[in-house]
Amino acid sequence: MTYCVGMIMDKGLVLMSDTRTNSGVDNISVFRKMFHWQVPGERMIAVMTAGNLATTQAVVSQLEERTKSPEHRDTTLLNGPTMFSVVSEIGKLLRSTIDERQSANNDRGKGRFTASIIVAGQIKGMEPRLFMIYPEGNFIEASWDTPFFQIGETKYGRPIIIRGYDRDMSFEDAVKLLMVSFDSTLKANLSVGLPLDLLVIGKDEFGPTHEHRVTADDPYFETISSSWGDALKTAFHSLPNYKFDPN
Repeated sequence: MTYCVGMIMDKGLVLMSDTRTNSGVDNISVFRKMFHWQVPGERMIAVMTAGNLATTQAVVSQLEERTKSPEHRDTTLLNGPTMFSVVSEIGKLLRSTIDERQSANNDRGKGRFTASIIVAGQIKGMEPRLFMIYPEGNFIEASWDTPFFQIGETKYGRPIIIRGYDRDMSFEDAVKLLMVSFDSTLKANLSVGLPLDLLVIGKDEFGPTHEHRVTADDPYFETISSSWGDALKTAFHSLPNYKFDPN
């Protein structure tokens, strides 16, 4: 399983992903699920992937190749005129990759090769944008009504983001919010695991504002995890007690 979150704010974009993949409890591995490309001063684009590992690796590898290939100059991450055009090309690539693998297996195990992708970034002269691409290749864009996307194991960390998100919050608070969301997911589901990859993209910076890998011995994450657990217990005990009828 996977857990990835992309969040758009007034100040830019914040992304976080886990790195765990598994094919059963005795076959757990660490693979990066967040990737980014940039043209300094001109554009910054990042993707996060969830789903079949072979499919997502094939898509990312092809994106890498396209950034180096003259024949794809007009459709690469580094040359697409808008974020919409870039996401459209990634969507087509995802769908064709899934179709190829299903066809190669004569459509056996249909659905086994599916994947989804979060795309975030900014091109000079335009606003930062955030998209989620479905396995069919179609996609939706984040808005201030829906300012974040999740893929993978979403249910445990979602309520925390909904309650804590504020579009004008600082990057530091946004990272703290995602840390709590991931900690709650890690506690509830063993298929999501450390290390975590964090990327902050400031508006009009066209490069990583902050990039960090959160490991099991990360002191800040350890503090967040223990402090959040203590805070929940304190909040719970501060609530009014339920009273049985005196009959």
